Order: sequence, then C-alpha cells, then structure tokens
Amino acid sequence: MKIHEYQAKEIFRKYGMPVPPGKVATRPEQAKKIAEEIGKPVMIKAQVHVGGRGKAGGIKYAKDPEEAYLIASQILGMDIKGLKVKKVLVTEACDIKSEAYIGVIIDRAQKMPVMMVSPAGGIDIEEVAAKTPEKIMKLHVDPFLGLQPFQAKKLAYFVYKDPKIVRGAMKIILALYKAFWEAEASLAEINPLVVTGEGEVWAIDAKINIDDSGLFRNPYIEKMRDLSAEDPSETKAKDADLSFVKLDGNIGCIVNGAGLAMATMDLVKHFGAEPANFLDIGGSSSPEKVLNAMKIILRDKKVKAILINIFGGITRCDDVANGIVQAVKSLKPKVPIVVRLTGTNEDIARKILEEIDLTATTSMEEVVKRAIELAEAA
Repeated sequence: MKIHEYQAKEIFRKYGMPVPPGKVATRPEQAKKIAEEIGKPVMIKAQVHVGGRGKAGGIKYAKDPEEAYLIASQILGMDIKGLKVKKVLVTEACDIKSEAYIGVIIDRAQKMPVMMVSPAGGIDIEEVAAKTPEKIMKLHVDPFLGLQPFQAKKLAYFVYKDPKIVRGAMKIILALYKAFWEAEASLAEINPLVVTGEGEVWAIDAKINIDDSGLFRNPYIEKMRDLSAEDPSETKAKDADLSFVKLDGNIGCIVNGAGLAMATMDLVKHFGAEPANFLDIGGSSSPEKVLNAMKIILRDKKVKAILINIFGGITRCDDVANGIVQAVKSLKPKVPIVVRLTGTNEDIARKILEEIDLTATTSMEEVVKRAIELAEAA
C-alpha cells in the first residue's frame, strides 16, 4: 500500500524525525490560510502516488500567502502521470545548504533490510546508482539485531564530515529504520534529507510503501489508504482477492501462480510484445474469480488480446473453464481470447470450452505466439 507524503511525515513525526511544519489543502483558499499560519515562504507539493512530481510542475515555491493561493490553483486538478492532483501539502520552505538521500528497502536476495545513503540527494537514487555508484553506501541490517548506533554512525559519516551534523543524521537514520521496521514497510526513504543554513538536519520529503500483509498489526496506517489515488483496477482486484499489477502493454494475462505469471510475462516480452498486466488468480480458483479477473482485464482499453495460462495442480482446469464460459457469455468481450490448459481435469475443461468455440492448447510457447498474432491483427 502506498501512502501520501503528508501521511509518511505523520509517521516520521511519531518517531521523532525533524519535519517542517505543514498541512494539507484541497482548495486554494485553504492553501492561502495555511501559508498565513506558517508565516514564512512555503512549498506547495502535489500529493499523488507517483514520483517525478517536481519535474511535472507539482512542487513549487511560494513567497507569500497570495502566491500560495495562485500556485495551489495551478497544481490542484493537474494531471501527473495519469493521476489527478486532489490535495497539496503546504509546508514551510527550508534554507537548503545541502541535499542527501537516506532510505531502506528489503533486499530479497539477502532476505534482510538494506540501508542506503548518498550525499547526492534531490534526484532519483536510480540515476545516482547508474551514473555515480561510488556515491552510494549500502549496509545490510540483521533483522534480529536491528540497526545499531555504530552502523548509523558509519552511514552518516559517509554523507557528512561535520560531527554535529553527523549526530543529527544518525538520529534520523536510526529513527527511519525503526519506522520502516515497525510499520512493516517495503520501502522508506527521505529524498532529500537537507542541512539548512543554520546547520540543522531536516527530512523535507518522505516516502513509505507498506506491505499489505502487515496492515492488520498497524490499523492506524490502514486508515491512511486513499482509494481515490489508487488505480481502480488494482482496487477491484484487491477486493476480489486477486494479485494484480497494471502494466503498459496490450496482452492481457490471466494466470494461476505468481511464478507462472512471471514466466508468462517473460515469454510475451521474449517474442517482442508487452504484457498489459500481472494477474494471478491464485492456487485454488473458483469460476467467480476467473469472471472477476476478466472484468478487470477488460477495463483496460489498451488490451488487444487476452492470454489465459493455467497449470492445474490444486487449481482445477474445469473450474477455470467454467469461469471463462461465464465471462464470455456475460461480458461479451470484443477482444480475442487464447487459452492454455494443462493439469487437473484438463479433458473436462476442453469439453466445457467447446460451448463457446474455444480450443485450449497445452503449449505455453504456442499460446503466447498466438496471443501476440491476434493482438497485432486487431
């Protein structure tokens, strides 16, 4: 689950991290009033669940309340990477002397969190890693011991030389890791972490992505979920107990099992096309889940062909076939459908699909190639 910057800053404050004062506005008049309350120049920051807000014009400086009103009028309602800005954060502008990056993510290969710091802040950390990897320090954290003060000190000294600033940075690094761990996040970062003209260290940006599986232990975070800021298809998929991620291609994929889904997407790309989504209907699928999956796929107007790839183990192929028949009859899709079925009750499933004139293959390569051909012909 993604949360907005202002919500991430609420969590940061809970863990004692220094964050500039600010409030959220949904109307230009509110932005002006907040700027008046702050009584200093402010930053107007679009609140959307995507990066690159600054480059898109979603983050701007306002010297006074009147300018805050004008800029909020421009940013509210604008489109940033397909998402409409409905809220802005009005926050005190800092006198920035330097910018750095600190973050923590899960290293799945090492099966432990990894802290990353860089003196090159304010830009995408991926860009720093690609162009100047020597400016990044990584430190894996034992999940049982947690981040130790001596490790935080080592990270802080990689970024700063002034002992006073290092002490401030250490506190933030330790607090960031604690917030990451206790919120059960998959990512937590500050970009940029700034040193002000007075030598103070501030977290002026905040990003936290939460692992959905741990939300029941943090109900206060679950309440931060903003459905209006999420992709409607992903919201519907979550409600239907489906694993779904929207992508940019035109081959709609319905698969059982995350591994098979990834292999299917890889094969689509191998043969020169692009998948429109990742969609895993799970290991034990009822016809209703298949019907819901088809509804979600058909919401995407970019989809030119639907590829259904089922390897029946716990999943019964006849259940999937019944779901396909229900979907075709009720939804009447105008895009072609290709099916690969192999495993439990596949013979029964083939007979069921004859009802809607669909023939299922057993070859994964064959079904992917056919889906691509039909998409290109559409």
